[in-house]
Amino acid sequence: MKYLIGIDIGTSSTKTVLFDQNLNIKASSSMDYPIYQPNNGWAEQKPEDWKNAVLKTIRAVIDKSGVSGEDVISVGLSGQMHGLVMLDENNKVIRDAIIWCDQRTSEQCDEITEKIGAERLVEITANPALTGFTASKILWVKNNEEHNYKKCRHILLPKDYIRFILTGEYATDVSDASGMQLMDIKNRCWSDEVLLKLGIDKDMLGRLYESSEITGKITPEAARLTGLGENTVVVGGAGDNAAAAVGTGIVKDGRAFVTIGTSGVVYAHTSKPVIDKKGRVHTFCCAVKGCWHIMGVTQAAGLSLKWFKDNFCADLDLNKDKDIYDTINILAEKSGIGANKLIYLPYLMGERTPHLDADCRGTFFGLSAMHKRADLLRAIFEGVAFSLKDCKDILDEMNILSRTFTVCGGGGKSPVWRQILSDAFNTEVKTISTDEGPALGAAILAGVGAGVFESVEQACENYIKTDIIIKPNKINYEKYLKLHKIYKNLYNSLKDDYKALAQLEI
Repeated sequence: MKYLIGIDIGTSSTKTVLFDQNLNIKASSSMDYPIYQPNNGWAEQKPEDWKNAVLKTIRAVIDKSGVSGEDVISVGLSGQMHGLVMLDENNKVIRDAIIWCDQRTSEQCDEITEKIGAERLVEITANPALTGFTASKILWVKNNEEHNYKKCRHILLPKDYIRFILTGEYATDVSDASGMQLMDIKNRCWSDEVLLKLGIDKDMLGRLYESSEITGKITPEAARLTGLGENTVVVGGAGDNAAAAVGTGIVKDGRAFVTIGTSGVVYAHTSKPVIDKKGRVHTFCCAVKGCWHIMGVTQAAGLSLKWFKDNFCADLDLNKDKDIYDTINILAEKSGIGANKLIYLPYLMGERTPHLDADCRGTFFGLSAMHKRADLLRAIFEGVAFSLKDCKDILDEMNILSRTFTVCGGGGKSPVWRQILSDAFNTEVKTISTDEGPALGAAILAGVGAGVFESVEQACENYIKTDIIIKPNKINYEKYLKLHKIYKNLYNSLKDDYKALAQLEI
């Protein structure tokens, strides 16, 4: 029997899953790590935490399963996108990684736009300059930490730092690299024009691969630490959303998914590189060779609920016989549609779709003395759904249509949140029979690279199966239309005040 490993290097944890060649789960292991916020709007992590988590969880799944590491023929990597990992000439990490939700780079985004031109930037990279993307982070270090930039010899994304640890190779895949804002998205290669105008040395970037291509083999040191064999290959893998798309079967036109993880995403597959000239949604290369995806992003989806849970729900965790999220679901359901006329804007970390605003912040609107904790929880569920609806509406406008959405991520496990999404979208929402998402997608890519599967599409057709289907309630949809209209107006009313608050010195 041959075995595959899918590894998802997420924002809050790394999850490693061992599959057999028929994609049956043999063992899984995960490990958490923190986010550091040294200043308001900043977000960093230690690459060493990712490294330790990956090495330990690989060893754990091999030990748990009793499978010989020599029988694991291929590893696929998925990871949080956009993070900046900088290595010196001795391959040592120079500084903590600046991760995807960091919002410090507004000035650098202006610099990128000025140097390349707004229209030309979208034409090449398919996106306007964004604080979350890697290019602006590179320029921030160059402008603010010159001593660190001078030491830099290699620039890697989070999952690609793990690739280096496992294989010694400096490489990335086209889906993850699309979010660096340094690629020619239509032609699936680094953009010499962008790199030249931004003064970034192309030699610092990894070699580009398609997601299912083999990028290297496990080194003797990595084999010793993990239990894998030295003949185990590592494929290109994919950014977390592109990997989740494979893991949920979104690999053909007309298919889409919604994920509620730390961030939230509405993602649609396309065989053509369709670009929103207004820059409200992202067009990236996807994990299927020769194809792309379009996605809108909500910065703080599951993060909004986690923030509220961690700060205001400690007492709900006292019942060890019941999961705290089960209790939260019950409370949110009791509140009812509209949360007693309370609306939440999920801008804890700024926002990407559709506003591209690093300064906006989370807001409860309509709060009164009659509101209880259950109402605030319900408002968070609905506010995130409204933000995701903003994303869906833009895809509809671009004629990227889907009659049903697969839902995944931690928030997708909530039956209450699934029904809210279905009602707000006025579409069917479904789940699949396995919830491994990015780790499963990474394993499928690993299997294609190793020759276990003929293609990504064939593997998904054979192994990805629908589980639950949720249908929209038409009456609820009409109510959500009215609430969503107010929700959209609130940003326009508050955007100047958000900016003033960000610039306030107190």
